[in-house]
Amino acid sequence: MAGVAALIGRLWALVRPYRWWSLVAVAGLLFVLLGWLVATAPLDRALQPAKQPSLIITDMNGKAIARRGDYKEEPVAIAALPAHVPAAFIAIEDRRFRDHMGVDPIGILRAAVTNAQAGGVRQGGSTLTQQLAKTSFLSSERSIKRKLQEMIIALYLEARLSKDEILQNYLSSVYFGDGAYGIRAAARTYFDKAPEQLDLGEAAMLAGLVQAPSRLAPSRHLEQARARAAQVLAAMVDTGAITAAQAAAARPADYRPGRKTLPSGSYFADWVLPQAREATEADYGEIVVKTTLDPRLQTLAEQMITDGLARARGLNVNQAALVAMRLDGRVVAMVGGTDYKASSFNRATQAQRQPGSSFKLFVYLAALEAGKTPADTIVDEPIELCEPGQKPGECYAPKNDDLRFRGTISLATAFAASSNIAAVKLAQEVGISAVAAQVKKLGISGGVSIYPAMALGTTPIPLIDMTRAFAAVASGRYPVKASGLWRDDPWPDAVTPPEATAKSWPVRADMMQLLQSVVRNGTGNAARLPIPAWGKTGTTQNHRDALFIGFAGDLVVGVWVGNDDNSPMAASIVGGGLPARLWKGFMAAALQMEGKMEAVPDIAPVEVDMEALAIDMEGMTIDLNGEPNNPPAVIDIPDDSVTEPPEPPEPR
Repeated sequence: MAGVAALIGRLWALVRPYRWWSLVAVAGLLFVLLGWLVATAPLDRALQPAKQPSLIITDMNGKAIARRGDYKEEPVAIAALPAHVPAAFIAIEDRRFRDHMGVDPIGILRAAVTNAQAGGVRQGGSTLTQQLAKTSFLSSERSIKRKLQEMIIALYLEARLSKDEILQNYLSSVYFGDGAYGIRAAARTYFDKAPEQLDLGEAAMLAGLVQAPSRLAPSRHLEQARARAAQVLAAMVDTGAITAAQAAAARPADYRPGRKTLPSGSYFADWVLPQAREATEADYGEIVVKTTLDPRLQTLAEQMITDGLARARGLNVNQAALVAMRLDGRVVAMVGGTDYKASSFNRATQAQRQPGSSFKLFVYLAALEAGKTPADTIVDEPIELCEPGQKPGECYAPKNDDLRFRGTISLATAFAASSNIAAVKLAQEVGISAVAAQVKKLGISGGVSIYPAMALGTTPIPLIDMTRAFAAVASGRYPVKASGLWRDDPWPDAVTPPEATAKSWPVRADMMQLLQSVVRNGTGNAARLPIPAWGKTGTTQNHRDALFIGFAGDLVVGVWVGNDDNSPMAASIVGGGLPARLWKGFMAAALQMEGKMEAVPDIAPVEVDMEALAIDMEGMTIDLNGEPNNPPAVIDIPDDSVTEPPEPPEPR
């Protein structure tokens, strides 16, 4: 003790000359803190609507499909509540609420003793005012700093508000579980009534939830909630709020939900939620947001994916995605995977997968913009593209899917047959920056690979973005933005005729001719419909991805199949196979539903000129031997100055 006293004496001797300055510094700090509280801690914050209010997402018909966000109703008035409602909370959470000034030393000491005797945390020392300070102004971080902030704000609230105002703020904002904030939302959620109508048993149950809302929520744990309510009633007897007879007569509360149970999400709901948040303002209650989702088309899309993968069993195809949109980008159906409950990762919007030959859309647009026509010819022959320092045999040597070379062919034939040689040659001729400019023009950001294999779709692009690009060609307007929020204006009911964009987009007519040739007599023949259809196949190296993207009628649809672990599928899984058949099945049924196509027997693929197109639909591969092993560098799309790829990075 003598040593401690001596240490304190020495410290005081050091501080004593500066004691007045220290007091001024402390006073200044308190003044700054007070100013911060006045500026950033509005007294009515707890009464304001939730920052992310509960949104009910509906389909285009107004049927709710998901709910997301915090459910908070308008504030309560203490005078309008039955006396046993606030009494229940005071008894179980802060029985000295009417006596302390925001921080209760006696309560803290009592909780410490109780917890020490129990060998763990059994009772908290925070007052209702401190809880209000924490939930309204601070984070949930557990630290001494936050606890000190909580105490200071509690003292500030006590100095500025009456006890009933504090209690009103608290009851209007505290969390009760199941997404319900405030007693009005909780009463509706659990009992389907207003808080002014709560009986004693219901009030006791709600007061008991505050300790552990998730663990005690009566929607899932009714017996635990009732046991906790009994503790609240006992505490009310101890404080004199009610008599023992009243406690005994209190009827145990029953769970009577006042809000319909809805999924918290789906692939489409998760995707559209940010758009819904941006389009709505904070408000009390639940905000209904109508979307573009067509329930008939969504059901059809899900069934097509399920049935299609079932037929592909044994071919190592474990995942698939489909996105369907109107020509102006309004998304009407979305499947982001085989099972949302197992994985909410959306393979239609979040997965960065290589688009394969469907990327040739941009290569040929660039070539057409450079003056090429579908009738122009190109030599389909072996080539090597060497980087500085590489010797023959070490260079990138693209190969065609069937490992054959066709000699001199038209660009129309090259596109229909999905010639890799032709695509790589065209990209080198017009320049990578020209291809990149087309990618950006159609609304895709992020850059493209600078290596020659870029022409074959080695740059990862989400399926929805590739589908948007095809929608731009279908509508004749670019870029097309994918949207999920309902609009009252009608969507385009048919593909825009090529002549309608002869001036605004001259090369679009030729591009549509190329896309139609793919479906009529090219690699996409399996997607052929009895009405005009346009599209492009895509298959990546070692069959890791297979796609078909196209449009017909008033719909643009993209389909992808593959595996999350990027493992190869069977060699028979190519863009012109399973994805094209899924696309056709969905598109035919969807357009028939909408009266845009007569029901006709299934159309067998037309005979293809094997000498001209050399297409083997069941054995197609995409062999990119010679592709650099390093991760592809990226060219910044806005930079039009880059016409040749820079030197690749040194091998690791």
